[in-house]
Amino acid sequence: MAVTLSLIIPCYNEEKTLHEIVERVLKIQKDDLKLELVIVDDCSTDNSYQKAQELCKLYPEIKLAHHEVNQGKGAALRTGFLEATGDYVGIQDADMEYDPEDYYTLLEPMLDGRADVVYGSRYLRPGTRRVLYFWHTWMNKTLTTCSNMFTNLDITDMETCYKLFRREIIQKIAPKLKENRFGFEPEVTAYVAEEKCRVYECAINYNPRTYDEGKKIGWKDGVRALYCILHYGACNAPVPMQLLLYFFIGGTAALVNLICFAVMTSYSMTLLPAVIGSYVISAVVNYILCILLLFRHKACWSTFGEFMAYTITLVIMGGIDYGITVGLIHIGIGMIFAKFLASIVGFFGNYLLRKYFVFFLKNKKAE
Repeated sequence: MAVTLSLIIPCYNEEKTLHEIVERVLKIQKDDLKLELVIVDDCSTDNSYQKAQELCKLYPEIKLAHHEVNQGKGAALRTGFLEATGDYVGIQDADMEYDPEDYYTLLEPMLDGRADVVYGSRYLRPGTRRVLYFWHTWMNKTLTTCSNMFTNLDITDMETCYKLFRREIIQKIAPKLKENRFGFEPEVTAYVAEEKCRVYECAINYNPRTYDEGKKIGWKDGVRALYCILHYGACNAPVPMQLLLYFFIGGTAALVNLICFAVMTSYSMTLLPAVIGSYVISAVVNYILCILLLFRHKACWSTFGEFMAYTITLVIMGGIDYGITVGLIHIGIGMIFAKFLASIVGFFGNYLLRKYFVFFLKNKKAE
């Protein structure tokens, strides 16, 4: 029985290679493997869109979408995923870095019923390869390691272009995707882990191009990818990783509290307003860092409800902190040590309340 493979081809200024890569892809079509190519032109400034239109006339397997404004690879992929109608959906860059023949290998665990998602890894096997940029490869591997720490997946190449999905999986994930550029890679990986998909990897061939040949990813994309790993993956990360990240958030907020208190008192503000003012500012910083790095914004509440729930945790933990500190002092423990012990309780209490009350994931409620 024939299956249909939809390949999404994001295209931005690829007029030199688009026709060739389409013909290479179409050659893998067989009686039992039908192809659907979805070319998404991301407002190219060269003749890529015109070439794509010509290809549509030549090959009935091709569908064409066009962005009126350049948005980035991630946005082009979102558009393509929702247009796909095949049994399986993969990604094919419009350059010549990847070999479409490798999709036969990627399809095997899918057709056997073992996998929901398959990544094509450039690092699984040694072989003859073109040697180019050390720091580019180092960045890829480092980002993959960081992603694995938060998704708890043992992937060797998170940044790979070749990702293959069951259509129902990627079309469930696609509406949640927000990253317009190369942040798509860690973002979609985080959602794959969240959906508890069965993930496989297969070794693939890779022929990297230079920046002179049109390579577009840069160090800024690496920084953004690191942020995306935290922003999309941390809310489902193993607890030790979440605690480590919350330690950074709590430490930053504590430092802000101290600085604000010092500034306010230096301007002759009385003690009580300075204490309250610095505490409120540090709490706002803590909240912002929580939704930027660790927890998913509006996971359980509306923005207003979320902030109110967060305020409740401040009141609860403020009362607990006060009670523990005063109680320990009354039984003879020194003030500094009493406050230290109360702060430890406060650290874990704040984390647990925010994880299971303020930013509780709705999908986990149903489990």
